[in-house]
Amino acid sequence: MMRFTETLLPSLPSHQISPFSSLNMDMNNQVYNARPWLGFPTSKSLGSFGDANGMEQLLVHCANAIETNDATLAQQILWVLNNIAPPDGDSNQRLTCGFLRAIIARAANSGTCKLLTTMANVHTNLAMNNHKFSIIELANFVDLTPWHRFGFTAANAAILEAVEGYSVVHIVDLSMTHCMQIPTLIDAIATRSEVAPLVKLTVAVPTEDFPPMLDLSYEELGTKLVNFSRSRNVVMEFRAIPSSVSNGFSSLIEQLRMQHLIRAENGEALVINSHMMLHYIPDETLPVVQNTSSTQISIETCSSNSFLRSLFLEALRSLDPTIMILVDEDADFTSNNLVHRLRSAYNYLWIPFDTVDTFLPRGSKQRQWYEADICWKIENVIAHEGPQRVERLEPKSKWVQRMRNAGFRGISFSEEAITEVKSMLDEHAAGWGLKREEEDVVLTWKGHNVVFATAWLPI
Repeated sequence: MMRFTETLLPSLPSHQISPFSSLNMDMNNQVYNARPWLGFPTSKSLGSFGDANGMEQLLVHCANAIETNDATLAQQILWVLNNIAPPDGDSNQRLTCGFLRAIIARAANSGTCKLLTTMANVHTNLAMNNHKFSIIELANFVDLTPWHRFGFTAANAAILEAVEGYSVVHIVDLSMTHCMQIPTLIDAIATRSEVAPLVKLTVAVPTEDFPPMLDLSYEELGTKLVNFSRSRNVVMEFRAIPSSVSNGFSSLIEQLRMQHLIRAENGEALVINSHMMLHYIPDETLPVVQNTSSTQISIETCSSNSFLRSLFLEALRSLDPTIMILVDEDADFTSNNLVHRLRSAYNYLWIPFDTVDTFLPRGSKQRQWYEADICWKIENVIAHEGPQRVERLEPKSKWVQRMRNAGFRGISFSEEAITEVKSMLDEHAAGWGLKREEEDVVLTWKGHNVVFATAWLPI
């Protein structure tokens, strides 16, 4: 359990996403009386489309209709989806409802299907999760499932082994969870070290907003972390570096390069800890803006086969880190083809909707708040293109190849690390599992890959 105090964390506050009732009313007015086309079901025969495969097919047909500006067909399918996928239904229905919202938002963004404009306006930002978490709230959010805790546990065990014997440990934290991993790591350092090392924590702060969002500044967060570390008899130096994912965290790389020689002379351990952040860096489907600063990642001097993600990894390798941890979600959202992306996302994002039923009751406001975060991801994957589409997950196999190409070699997690991960999973529902793939470990839900954790050393 991640904590900043010894007291029991309070329960999560409710956060309710916008109701669907206005859309229902709008669709009843605009779509219900539309003439069904030949062979398509009426309201009395929707049951055949009620399973996950049927709903996925309807979403695909609806996306194609909107892409081809076939407003009549799109309206017909939207009416069917609205009737078989209520926002308070079972996990498959709620998943489909999230994709329905995203498709309508796409229609608004693209300006196609003019007849859907009113419906799209009703839908604007329904999937957005604008809640800003306190530290305690975010710790509770992270602890709900192993989605993040899996990577935290595996990474911390590998980091502790790698930095043993160092008097100074510099941790570069690239994480979407606002340092939620760090208190547990500090606890472990304090427990296992006779003389705790000086911990230098450098945090990359994206200039873009991605959920979950925090309700305090990083200066305030740093003060809390420093005070927490002091309470564990660990001295910490904290520094936050605002840096944009759109240019591959070039400001962060610039600062780290400036310290590289000093670190080498002082014998510091350098830990690069990446937790579900690197997939926000643009992939091959985006044009890369060239940087003119010589201290930033140079795009213009690279071959046509080099891209920003790979360049970022090469820049990290040039810093000669003691260890690098890469944790991310094991899915592929990079396709330029909307239907391919929709299918991939639908067949991955059913997992959080399915798992939430194991720990939050139907109708719970907490579940609506939790699923709003997932709906933000769905909307970004489906409704946006170009630089606005930042959810560009790549599967483990792709990241492994990138890491090897950048000059890293994978290392296995120790048996102690595996034991700690298994112990953590025992605190959650029985559907969660652990799978080993060569040197890597993978979190599974009912046998399906969810999150991978990998550890790397520079060659």
